Amino acid sequence: MCATCGCSTHDHDAPPGHHHPHDHDHDHDHGHPHAGDDAGHRLLTLERDVLARNQALAERNRGWLAGRGAFAINLMSSPGAGKTTLLERTICDVAGAVDVAVIEGDQATARDADRIRAAGARAVQVNTGTGCHLDAAMVARALSELDPRLGAVVAIENVGNLVCPALFDLGEHARIVVVSVTEGEDKPIKYPHMFRAADLLILNKVDLLPHVEFDVSRCLALAHEVNPHLRVFQVSATRGDGLDAWYDWLLTAAHGRPADMRAAS
Repeated sequence: MCATCGCSTHDHDAPPGHHHPHDHDHDHDHGHPHAGDDAGHRLLTLERDVLARNQALAERNRGWLAGRGAFAINLMSSPGAGKTTLLERTICDVAGAVDVAVIEGDQATARDADRIRAAGARAVQVNTGTGCHLDAAMVARALSELDPRLGAVVAIENVGNLVCPALFDLGEHARIVVVSVTEGEDKPIKYPHMFRAADLLILNKVDLLPHVEFDVSRCLALAHEVNPHLRVFQVSATRGDGLDAWYDWLLTAAHGRPADMRAAS
C-alpha cells in the first residue's frame, strides 16, 4: 500500500482497509445505498483533495524554479530502465554547457544520489519509505536543500513505478518516461496513463536489441496510439547511441524554453 497517496490497488479503486465484496447467494438490492457506495464516494473525494493540494504546491514549485531561471524534468520509468545511468552520462557530456542538479527519489538508500555526485552534479536524496512516488511537497523541500544555480537543469528522478508518478505534478516543465528494450514492448498500452502524461519517450538500451526480443516499431506504434504527440529518442546510455539528439533537446529546452510543456498545457 502506498503511504503517500493512500492507494491499495494500482487503479485506486479501493480505500485502505476496504475489501472487495464477495459473491453471496442472496439479493443485496434492499432499496437503500450500499455501504460500499459511500466508501467509494469518500475515496474519490479524498483523491481529488490530495491531487488538488498537490497541484497547488506544484504550481508554487514552478514559480520558484522560474525565479531561478531553472528548467525541471521529471524522469519516470520502471525500476532498472536506466534513468540513473542516463543522468550520469548526461551530466558528464553536457558539463560546461549547462549546470545539472538532481533530486533522487527512491524508497530507501542514497545509492543513486552518491552515483550522481560522483558524476559531478549536486544531488539531494529523497527516500519515500513505503511511498511509491514523489509529490510536490517532497520536491519543494528538496529544492530548498538543493539550491540549484541560476539557469540550471533540475532533473527529478522519480521512484521506479509506471503507475502513481503519472498522477502527481511536481512542478516540472517536462515529463519524460524511460523504457528499456529489456522490458515488454506493450508497456504503453499496459500503463496508458503514464505514456499519456509524458511529453517525451526515451527508449533506452538499444545496444541490447540484437540480444532481446523487442519490436521497436510495435512499441512506438502503441506509444503513439496512446499519445500521438509523444516525441521519441532511441538511445543507449552506456554506448552513446542517440544521445546527441537528447542533449540537443535538453539544452534547447533549458536555454530557449520551447519545451516548457507543463506550463503551456
